[in-house]
Amino acid sequence: MATYKKRGYKPKTEKEVVEHEHVEENSTTAEVFNTLDETASKTEDFVAKNQKYIFIIIGVVAVFVLGFLGYKEFVLEPKQSEAMNDMYHAQKNFEEAVNGVSSDSLYNVALNGSEGKYGMIDIINEYSGTPAANLANYYAGMAYLNLKDYKNAIAHLDKFSSEDEILAPMAKGAIGDAFVQLNQNEDALKYYKAAATLRENGYSAPTYFYKAGITALEIGNAKEALGYFNTIKEKYPMSTEANQVDIFIGKAEAMSN
Repeated sequence: MATYKKRGYKPKTEKEVVEHEHVEENSTTAEVFNTLDETASKTEDFVAKNQKYIFIIIGVVAVFVLGFLGYKEFVLEPKQSEAMNDMYHAQKNFEEAVNGVSSDSLYNVALNGSEGKYGMIDIINEYSGTPAANLANYYAGMAYLNLKDYKNAIAHLDKFSSEDEILAPMAKGAIGDAFVQLNQNEDALKYYKAAATLRENGYSAPTYFYKAGITALEIGNAKEALGYFNTIKEKYPMSTEANQVDIFIGKAEAMSN
């Protein structure tokens, strides 16, 4: 049986040494469990004292989650459906304008509506936060670009976001086109680079690498331009741009020397 030893006591026999170590071991273990018990007790006390507030927080979170799900199902989705129906007339006019039928007037109708029908600007304002309003920003930006209103084109295209393989880089590239028309080539280059690298497909990537290369040459960045042209030749050899890129590679190399 272990017995209490006075402070400073040194065990003399082997038996006493073993007993002394056993006491220390038991003491350390007990201390650990006591600490755990104290922590558990403090946690229980905290919960007991603050359970009212804890339940309030849980309730608020639950209300938020249920509210969001309800908003999505009963407000956002019906609103999106209504918005797409209202956008049909504007989309139709935009597509006809792209096909060259009274383009300028139809772009304006697509933007501002007619005969009591919504235009893209109305969709953006009336259905803010919906996917339809997001898409309307793309249409509006492209319409303004074709009407040579480059600042409004940039403003709307910059608000558009998409995971689409084609539309996403086209929106970035169109912003680049608008900046070129405003003689802001450095800004244009930034957006052409973004458009080229946003999606690595054989349709948009070579187009915007090509535009990035031409723009880089225009501002005197021949080495940067050479990199874009070589990318087209190596990664997209079957593209239309690859058929004429050798000329610009030669030009970029000559300017780099």
